[in-house]
Amino acid sequence: MPTALALYYLSLLSISLLEDNTSSDFDGLGKKLLGGFVLAVVVAVVYTFIKLRLREKNPPAQFISINSFQQTDETPKVTRD
Repeated sequence: MPTALALYYLSLLSISLLEDNTSSDFDGLGKKLLGGFVLAVVVAVVYTFIKLRLREKNPPAQFISINSFQQTDETPKVTRD
């Protein structure tokens, strides 16, 4: 949750910086769009890398069943004489 909040504020900051420049031609906007895309990819890769590193340090817990009874084999066994 804190990382999502940090990314939200980072995006608000970048949007406010982009809004100040209202006199851009098409080439400038294209460069900003490409730069924003590259920045988004870099942030996503870094975020994924950090999450995977944390998962390696703290592996997920083993599966715990919430059933209170044990499952038994209910097929009848045939005895031969």
